[in-house]
Amino acid sequence: MFEGLTTIQLGAAVIGGYLLGSIPFGVIVMKAAGAGDPRAIGSGNIGATNVLRSGRRDLAALTLLGDGGKGAVAVLIAWLATRGLSDAAQGVLTCLAGGAAFFGHLFPVWLGFKGGKGVATFFGTLLAAAWPVGLIGGATWLLMAALFRISSLAALTAAVVAPVAALLLHRPAVAALAAVMAVLIYLRHLPNIRRLLKGEEPRIGGKKTAP
Repeated sequence: MFEGLTTIQLGAAVIGGYLLGSIPFGVIVMKAAGAGDPRAIGSGNIGATNVLRSGRRDLAALTLLGDGGKGAVAVLIAWLATRGLSDAAQGVLTCLAGGAAFFGHLFPVWLGFKGGKGVATFFGTLLAAAWPVGLIGGATWLLMAALFRISSLAALTAAVVAPVAALLLHRPAVAALAAVMAVLIYLRHLPNIRRLLKGEEPRIGGKKTAP
């Protein structure tokens, strides 16, 4: 599986991807704009959905782009670094880099390993690793969000659809990456799942009391 890849390449993909994914864009953009700290409002999450609860759509959009972009950039850097290798080796390294970036968002070293839920980074990583899979996952999120206006439900549904789509498109490495990320997304959304089952999950744009 790692044929053609050096230890340095593997280590750089994992460490570099993790450090890139650890950049807390939600915290950075809100503090830079003088809008406070997303960890002190709403759900206390650092992602775009919670930043939106500050009432600043512009900051939520910047957070979304930053969190999604860091996953995509990690994958693209790994792809550029392995352009002379086989498709299999390139696929493995790009997926490792993207997975590390996703993990970094969930457990960022800069915030004491207390990060976000990874949805935007999930989509950004998939769009760069296999854009049809990313588009299918994103379209699923948009459809569910439009129908139910619940961000967590849309994310949980897209997380299930993405690895299935990758398998159907014969992208096994991407399917494995998407499946691992989906499991972590579900684990990070356990409180949301409990509220969904009780019918208490807030809708997109709604208010939520910080824990």
